[in-house]
Amino acid sequence: MLILLAFIIVFHITSAALLFISTIDNAWWVGDNFSTDVWRVCTTNTSTCMAITDEFNEYQSIQAVQATMILSTIFCCVAFLVFILQLFRLKQGERFVLTSVIQLLSCLCVMIAASIYTDRHEELHQSRGYRMEVSEGQYGYSFVLAWIAFAFTLISGVMYLVLRKRK
Repeated sequence: MLILLAFIIVFHITSAALLFISTIDNAWWVGDNFSTDVWRVCTTNTSTCMAITDEFNEYQSIQAVQATMILSTIFCCVAFLVFILQLFRLKQGERFVLTSVIQLLSCLCVMIAASIYTDRHEELHQSRGYRMEVSEGQYGYSFVLAWIAFAFTLISGVMYLVLRKRK
C-alpha cells in the first residue's frame, strides 16, 4: 500500500509540474524564428518578446486559455493539499471523493484551454498585432504537455475516485 501511495503522490506532482510548465513556458506555437505562448511572442534571433495585449484580434480567446490554464494549475495544487489532508483525516475505507472532484475540475480546465487553442489557432496566428509572420508555425512542446497534463489529471482524478484508504 505504501508503494501505491508513493506512486499516486509522484503521479500527482508530475501532473502539477506538467501544468506549470505548459502554462508558463513559451512554446505553444513555434516556428523557425519565433515562439509564442498564451502570454507573449518572442523572436528567436533577437531574443525580444512582446506581450499579447488587447490589440490582437483574438485576445478574448487567449484570455480564456490563460484563465483556464491558471485555474487548472490551481485546482491541481489544491487537490494535492486536500489529498494530503484527507489521507490523515479519513477513516479506513472512505473514498477520496473531494480530491477526485477537484482533480477532475483541473482536468476539465486544461481540456478547455487546449481545445480553445486547438480550435482558434488559425485565427490566433493571423492577427495584425504580431510584428512578424507567425502563421507558418507548428504546435510546440508546451501545447503537447498541456494535452499530456489533461490525460494525467484525468487518470489521477479517476484513481482518487476508486482509491480506498487501507492500512
